[in-house]
Amino acid sequence: MNDRLSARERVSGLCDVLAARTGTDARDWFPVFKARYGMQVAFDVIEGRHGRGAVMTQLFTCCTAVDPIVCTGFAPRYADVDADTLSIDTDSAKRLADADDDLRAVMLQHTFGLIDDASSRRLTAFARERGALVIEDCAHCVTRMARDGGGTPLADISVHSFGVEKILPTRFGGAIWINPKLAETDPQLDSDLRRHLGRLPRPTKRIGMVTRLYVNENRILSRLPGGSGGALRSLLTNIGLYEPPIAEAERRGGLAYEPMGMTPWMARRATAGIDGLDANETGRRRVTAIYRDGLHGLGDVHIPGRILDGEAQPLLRFPLFAQDTQQAERIIAAVRAVGGYAERWYRPELFPGVTDEHAYGLDALDRSTVQVTGRLVEGAVSLPTEVSLDRAGEIVTAVRGAAA
Repeated sequence: MNDRLSARERVSGLCDVLAARTGTDARDWFPVFKARYGMQVAFDVIEGRHGRGAVMTQLFTCCTAVDPIVCTGFAPRYADVDADTLSIDTDSAKRLADADDDLRAVMLQHTFGLIDDASSRRLTAFARERGALVIEDCAHCVTRMARDGGGTPLADISVHSFGVEKILPTRFGGAIWINPKLAETDPQLDSDLRRHLGRLPRPTKRIGMVTRLYVNENRILSRLPGGSGGALRSLLTNIGLYEPPIAEAERRGGLAYEPMGMTPWMARRATAGIDGLDANETGRRRVTAIYRDGLHGLGDVHIPGRILDGEAQPLLRFPLFAQDTQQAERIIAAVRAVGGYAERWYRPELFPGVTDEHAYGLDALDRSTVQVTGRLVEGAVSLPTEVSLDRAGEIVTAVRGAAA
C-alpha cells in the first residue's frame, strides 16, 4: 500500500460498499478505528462550533456509548426509554429538556438492532424543535438506519460499529456517516466534521498488530485452565499486547486512545463482512422470528412490542425482560445449559458498569425520571441470534421452562 495515499484513499473501497448498501454517497462515509472514536471527533467538532452543553442519551446502553459525550466535556442527560422500542421515550425527553436550554444533541439508539421508524421520527422532530443535532447509534445494526417517509436517513450523524460482539465478524473498526443535508443547515459544522474525520491518523503498528492477533489470542486464552486465561489477558492488556473490548479507562468516563482512522487490513475485513450481510441478516431474521413466535405471551416476561410487529428484524440479540433479576438469572442459566450463550445486556446500566459514577453524572441523577429503564435493567436477558434454527427452538423451550 502506497504510504503517500491519504487515510481516506486507503479505505475508499469500504466507503463504496457502505454507500451501495445504504443508498448513500461514498463521500459521506468516514471509517474509524472504533466507532466510539468517531463519536469523539463529532463531539469535539460540535464543541468547537457551538460550545459545550447537554447531550440527551440513555442509561440502557454500554458505557462506551456515553464515554465520547463525557470525555469531550458535554453533560449527559439521561432520558427514560420506551419499553417497546428500547430507545429514548420522546415524552420523557420533552420533560427532561425543559431544564436544558443548551441541548446540543440527542442520541437515537437502535438497541439490539431494533429500529422503529415512527418513534425515531418523533424523537428527531423533538430534537429539531430544540435546535439539537440527531446522532444515531447504529452500533447494533450496521448499515441499517432510521428513515423518513420518503426513505431518507433521519440523522445528522450516524455511527456504525464493526467491533466486538456486533453484527459483522470483524472485531474492529467503525464508520461515521454525515448527512449531506447538514451542509445546508450548518455548513461550517459540516465542513469541520468532514475535515477532521478525513484527516485522522493511521493506527500505529502496535495497534495493527494486536488487532490481527485478537481472534487467536482469545481462542488460546479461553482454553487455559482455571483463572489463568483471565490473568494472562490482564497481563497482555497491561503491556499493550491485547486490545480489550472495553478498557478500564472507558469505565471511568474516558477513552483509551486519541481518535484514529482504520488500517487497510481492517477495511478489507469490514468490506468482506458487509458483502456477506445478506446471509448474516437472513439467518438472524429467521432466529428472531422463532423467538418471538415461541415466546410471545410468556407470562410476566416482557418482549418489546416493536419486535412483535411486522417483519422480523435481523437483531444482534433478542431481548426479553423477566419480572425480576432472580427470574432473569434462571432463564440465562437454562439457555446456557442447552448451548445458547444468553447474556445480561444491559445489566448493570451503562454496561458492564462504570467505576466513576460522578464522571457520568450518575451521582446527581433523579432516579424517578428513569423508572422504565430501572425495571428493564433488573430483568434484562438477551438471547443469541447467530445460532441454528434447531438451537433456537431448544432455547425457546429452555426459556419457557425457566420462566414458568
